[in-house]
Amino acid sequence: MQLKWVDVLDIAIELSDTWPDTDPATINFVDLRAKVMALPNFNDDPGRCGEKVLEAIQMAWMDELE
Repeated sequence: MQLKWVDVLDIAIELSDTWPDTDPATINFVDLRAKVMALPNFNDDPGRCGEKVLEAIQMAWMDELE
């Protein structure tokens, strides 16, 4: 399954699995964007990502850890 920016929950799960030692509460958006784009199943236009998308991913990642 290819991940797109709109797949917020699936991205959060992948981030949690790929970087278990990263605290999503402390990551900045530049690093978060880079981590998302580095996911093996991620395939979307980097230009389609904005601050609101990154914030949603960050929140979902924090929820995933709880």
